[in-house]
Amino acid sequence: MSARTNLVINDRAGTPVAHTYSPDGDDSNGVHLYSEKTTVPAGNPRFSARLPAPSNGKYRPSLRLQVPVTQTQTIDGVSTPVVVRTAYVEVNFTFDALSSTQERADAVGLMVNALAAAQTQINDLVVNLSDIY
Repeated sequence: MSARTNLVINDRAGTPVAHTYSPDGDDSNGVHLYSEKTTVPAGNPRFSARLPAPSNGKYRPSLRLQVPVTQTQTIDGVSTPVVVRTAYVEVNFTFDALSSTQERADAVGLMVNALAAAQTQINDLVVNLSDIY
């Protein structure tokens, strides 16, 4: 079991930027919550992690990321920040209770590497919204 600390995750900018997600506790369902603090709390990117109790011999950890984009809106001379859109990412796993640590590590590693920019088919599909032909 890992102690809860800040999560530091790099983006894919030309010069990668490290984003720090600070722990925000748990929600009523036991979901571990984190957020990247910004000047506009409604626009804070959020990350969550969950490991529900096993069901039918299966473990189902899940991760979620929400990245809102804010802009300043001016109405009658009053400027306020508003969320104009949000990107959502979900990663769900299902592992058999009999799976080994190495099997789970291999499956995670395969998915992580499938999402690398060098995997052009997957990158183009997800990032460039260009289907595979």
